[in-house]
Amino acid sequence: MAEAPQYDVIDTSEELAAACAALAAGTGPVAVDVERASGFRYSQRAYLVQVFRRDAGVFLFDPPALHDLSPLQDAIGDEEWVLHAASQDLPSLRELDLLPPRIFDTELAARLLGWERVGLAAVVEATLGITLKKEHSAADWSTRPLPQAWLEYAALDVTHLIDVRDALVDALEEAGKTEYAAQEFEATRVREAKPPRAEPWRRLSGLHTVRGRRNLAVARQLWLAREEYAMQQDISPGRLVPDRALVAAVIASPATKAELAALKAFNGRASRSQLDRWWNAIVLGRESADLPAERVPSDTLPPPRAWVDRNPEADARLKQARPAVEERAEQLSMPTENLLTPDTLRRVAWEPPVPADADGIADALRRLGAREWQIEQTAQIIASAFVRAVQPDDEPAEPA
Repeated sequence: MAEAPQYDVIDTSEELAAACAALAAGTGPVAVDVERASGFRYSQRAYLVQVFRRDAGVFLFDPPALHDLSPLQDAIGDEEWVLHAASQDLPSLRELDLLPPRIFDTELAARLLGWERVGLAAVVEATLGITLKKEHSAADWSTRPLPQAWLEYAALDVTHLIDVRDALVDALEEAGKTEYAAQEFEATRVREAKPPRAEPWRRLSGLHTVRGRRNLAVARQLWLAREEYAMQQDISPGRLVPDRALVAAVIASPATKAELAALKAFNGRASRSQLDRWWNAIVLGRESADLPAERVPSDTLPPPRAWVDRNPEADARLKQARPAVEERAEQLSMPTENLLTPDTLRRVAWEPPVPADADGIADALRRLGAREWQIEQTAQIIASAFVRAVQPDDEPAEPA
């Protein structure tokens, strides 16, 4: 039995230059993957970047040690980059100034093809008949040195990706979905990050159980104190003090620092070692003159179950349009959310354009970010459904 190959991490400028020369001399598309330390570190930075190209091989780059990866961008920056679940990796790559000119997303391709299982291991097995082990996917990739078993796992994430891409290219062509995929890949590549929330502390899990503006001010200060310390230590905030512990401290409303220390529900690795920090945050919240509102404006639509009372016309439109779009997705053999996201359909149904004909629906979908292929497949269907929504039950619907 052949020995497993040994992998080295590239962490010097000399090794980087040699690897980039080899990659530049390779042929065809380039497979790229990123390993982060989500759940362990505060940041979403890349702690390992894996690259494979035919006639070049696999290379594992250590971004924290290398600092400047511009030689890698120069070596592969004109090629198609093949990624699996690209939306997860592109933000980390952008932080390193690694910017693909075009991409092929193997997970997204599998979704458009209607495959039930679209994880990397499942897609590799379906296309190539090769079984991958995924035992280190949740590892702390900020660990140094990285164990050889982890490096083997990381290398396998890109070793087969070009072959998978080639198989999916053929499958998309056979299904008549090549153009769909091209539009989806480009939308993923250029999608901008969501703007930061105005009040990110409101993401605190369990905050809905906190009552009163003063208590919300305490919750805000505890969240800010934890965020500041997590950033300083580069540790995931929840590993310092879980959300539920912060909320428990707010609800318990301890009168003294000693009472806070005695609160069993206030736990976590930094709950006692940083007790002064948390108590000071509680005091600041209680003394704050800037009390947060209990309810904040939101552009989030009401849940569909509430529409029949709050907007019965929109409810009728959605009840006609949703099954029609689902039926079209089934005909195309793809998940409904890949044909058109539920939120997009809900927004058009809640506030339809005037006139709500196929052209008006198409413009509305376009403004909401739908791709042209999605608009072509759904605009007329939605317009016809909206017509049916206002037709008496005994009157046949007119074409939109």
